[in-house]
Amino acid sequence: MPLVRISLMEGKPAGFGAKVGRIVYETMMETINVPQGDRFQIVTEHEASGLLYDPGYLGIPRSDGIVIIQMTISEGRTLEQKKALYKGVAERLHLELRVRMEDVFINLVEVRKENWSFGNGIAQYVT
Repeated sequence: MPLVRISLMEGKPAGFGAKVGRIVYETMMETINVPQGDRFQIVTEHEASGLLYDPGYLGIPRSDGIVIIQMTISEGRTLEQKKALYKGVAERLHLELRVRMEDVFINLVEVRKENWSFGNGIAQYVT
């Protein structure tokens, strides 16, 4: 059910975006009960003029190593699950890919289950 958009600056090593996607997906399975096989991701690399961010908003020092992750998910997760997701993604990106935790920006967009069609023009989650 999640659709994940990952945006980062161009110039990363080959496969970096795919590795970010793997970490995000595995962490979603562990923290918010995303089913195995439910992996739909769009990874986009941007020129500096195409990925704009505030380098100090809320007192968090960001760099061009920023990774912006937007997850569209079905509504219903608890606050504790969401916090575990944010923390887990940031920690794993830092440990496995050396992304600064300050550079991990995550946005969740929650939608009702009727807002998904996985193919064939059918709303699979609607009963």
